[in-house]
Amino acid sequence: MSAIRIVTDSTADIPQDVRERLNIEIVPLKVLFGEETFLDSVTINSGQFFDKLTSSAVLPTTSQPSPAEFMATYDRILNESPGATIISIHLSSALSGTYQSAVLGHSLLERDGDIVVIDSKSASYGFGMLVVKAAELAAAGMPRDQILEEIETMTREKRLYFLVDTLEYLQKGGRIGKAAALFGSILNIKPILSVDADGEVTAVDKVRGQKKALQRIMDLLAKDFGSDPVDITLAWATSNETALELGEQAKARFQVRSTKHTRIGSVIGTYVGPGTVAIFINR
Repeated sequence: MSAIRIVTDSTADIPQDVRERLNIEIVPLKVLFGEETFLDSVTINSGQFFDKLTSSAVLPTTSQPSPAEFMATYDRILNESPGATIISIHLSSALSGTYQSAVLGHSLLERDGDIVVIDSKSASYGFGMLVVKAAELAAAGMPRDQILEEIETMTREKRLYFLVDTLEYLQKGGRIGKAAALFGSILNIKPILSVDADGEVTAVDKVRGQKKALQRIMDLLAKDFGSDPVDITLAWATSNETALELGEQAKARFQVRSTKHTRIGSVIGTYVGPGTVAIFINR
């Protein structure tokens, strides 16, 4: 049986120890503070990024990997594992050109190879969970087509919600999408965001105060999951306090099988800003 290798990009926000354990290949995006350029999760980590974001007079920008970088990654993997299948899962094409770069990188490859490039239509651990699941199934020896079916099912059933302190970063980064309706909010309104089926950031609700916002997220999740057993992942930018509270509420409300934790990385952090927390959930 040929090996199956999983490739993604750094915006999946997968913890380093998980990436290493499952042999997940990461192609990093770049974060730029003026003339300084960093590789997301390679030469700058989450803590360093948010320290710099809150102290810098220059707002960061980001750039996607080039097709040549993807081509080189695919070529190296095929040299390391001749005959391997590559499943390459990436940030929503509605938010970045990363997926298109991966597709072009595949087309530029001057050799045969079984490479499947997937537009996750999601962001952060919203597709990081798909990547981890694919890698776990590959490690267990599941065949290619069955892995793809499992990922498609998980894509339909997962849910994610972001609670942001402000929409300022999404607005300045041009990633506001369908969340624009939340502008003009009064003080202490907490925007609840998600990523819709088209892969765009969308406004779910705006709630006055953090306590009510957390309760609203629980109510939204209850509509989709009810009493079903679920796995959750909690993510945060600068402090895990609110994320942990979100996790405790989830455990009190649902049959939680497992709880994981991760940090929001520098590229996603560029657009959601400090103070953001998120919950990712699947059956």
